[in-house]
Amino acid sequence: MLRMLPPRLRDFVEDNDGWLYAVAAYDNIDRIGCILRYIPDPDGERVNRSGIRYQKLDFEPAYQLIKDTKPHYLDIIHRVPTSDVKRVLKPEIELPAIASRDSRVRKLMEIFSVPASLMGCTGSLLCGLEIESSDIDFIVYGSDWFIARERLISAVKSGRLEPMSEELWETVYSKRKPEISFDDFILHEKRKWNRGQIEGTYFDLLYSRGYEEIRNDPSVKGEVFGPLTIEALVTDATYAYDNPAVYSVAHEKISQVLSFTHTYSGQAIRGEMIQARGICERHGDEYWLIVGTTREARGEYIKSITLLEQ
Repeated sequence: MLRMLPPRLRDFVEDNDGWLYAVAAYDNIDRIGCILRYIPDPDGERVNRSGIRYQKLDFEPAYQLIKDTKPHYLDIIHRVPTSDVKRVLKPEIELPAIASRDSRVRKLMEIFSVPASLMGCTGSLLCGLEIESSDIDFIVYGSDWFIARERLISAVKSGRLEPMSEELWETVYSKRKPEISFDDFILHEKRKWNRGQIEGTYFDLLYSRGYEEIRNDPSVKGEVFGPLTIEALVTDATYAYDNPAVYSVAHEKISQVLSFTHTYSGQAIRGEMIQARGICERHGDEYWLIVGTTREARGEYIKSITLLEQ
């Protein structure tokens, strides 16, 4: 049973079989929306602090395993009943333990310098399954994320942090495989300041809502109307760095553009014209454009026309 604040985006949960899931939603009252990431495996390459070996699963194998063994968890994302949850790993609670074993995390905490309760690490570091090549998935919650980002910018400009190398930018582009050119990708990315490099290690500066901002709106698939490309004015980008990233737009049909891929978080700011291609869905009386309906968002994108024309 869960005895703390309910799981939220970027927490991890462990089920009764020891499987570890990344929480991927905010509506987690009865069934936790998540993605399976690690399973115990005697031949696995990851080893936790207790000496148990784990295997990291990619997106498609994770879905296939759930389909084959726990089909009652299947949904748009995996849905683990709270009764099946043995443990919740919360980034903000585990951060001191993570920082005690990782000097790079300690340095990032000093640089971002927001209250400790509003910072955390997720991913392999949270699970105690990091390896030498692991990235750092650093989280700051709520509006303090924007304070942390300003301090990241300052740290790079003052030399406290090294700038991301061109080689690393190429690696990120190859990993993301976006439907925009490398030059357009870099133009968008370099103004976001939600990524960085510390002692040669890549890190993400991830956003998650503070508990006071969370609404328990269910993450459900709307009625699908098929692919659509639009150009629209962004009227609100308050949650452009959330997951999904949300852009309210002025358009004759579409009221919101949502991105479920990190590639297009922070892609545009309020007052900019965007071009976006995704899948049109009806949600109640509104039509939304969904970007990231597949893992690699093939054929789907968001780009700022305003930025590209500057």
